[in-house]
Amino acid sequence: MRTNIAVVTGASRGLGRGIARALGGRGFKVYITGRSLEPLEDAAEEVDSAGGEGIPVMCDHADDAQVKMLFERIKMEAGCLDILVNNAAAVDARSLARPGPFWEKPLALADMIEIGLRSNYVAAYHAAPLMVATGGSLIVNISFYGAVSYHCGPAYGAAKAGTDKMTFDMAVDLRPYNVTAVSIWPGPILTDALNSIPREHLPPQVAADLPNFEMPEFTGSVIERLWRDPSKLDRSGETLISAELGMAYGIKDLDGKQPRLYTETLGRPTGRFMLPVTE
Repeated sequence: MRTNIAVVTGASRGLGRGIARALGGRGFKVYITGRSLEPLEDAAEEVDSAGGEGIPVMCDHADDAQVKMLFERIKMEAGCLDILVNNAAAVDARSLARPGPFWEKPLALADMIEIGLRSNYVAAYHAAPLMVATGGSLIVNISFYGAVSYHCGPAYGAAKAGTDKMTFDMAVDLRPYNVTAVSIWPGPILTDALNSIPREHLPPQVAADLPNFEMPEFTGSVIERLWRDPSKLDRSGETLISAELGMAYGIKDLDGKQPRLYTETLGRPTGRFMLPVTE
């Protein structure tokens, strides 16, 4: 019986690191990417401790050549790929959350379209041939409610909305090859960094809502369960919400809560895009 193989991009911290831990806990060999070696090595050790095998790979997802080399390495070492989680993003949280219109914020916020939307495309481009050969594989592009509601400006919104439409179009091409592609919206995440901040140092609204924040492993658990779902191809091209998938699969968070939905305040996926007309 072969080992299941996953790639999680942008996994040196935050959500990606939690997803990698969750997949490791289910026996996956997880290639985790990021630009700094030390946090990647720490993340790989966490995957190992969870029961899987973590492989740290320094990769700048702004560099197409490095991304190509990543998947060439996986093909050589593993020969297959079951799950790709595109989580890499260029988010300057301070600039993003700063009040004011987009033209008064740093132009570098547009990098979210480069490392996010475009980098998802490039990773999927190089992963697809290996995933087609593997069969039954799953591509997950991490998105957010900001695809349908205002969230810190147009660069962020464009990256998320574009990710959802791109995922739909990828799914059209991949469906005949038994490869599923979905976007997933997690809720607010209780990252390791956020959890380390004393509650009294957080904005009161954030501190009050913190018990509702999802553990970063939750989305990883949902992704793994979706991958095991024999009917997952029926959902290919959809934009899914982690909390709703958790409810459907009976998955709760590590602390026992059922993560909440934010659809009433932040919106929900607008539905399936139009398939091409065939005569």
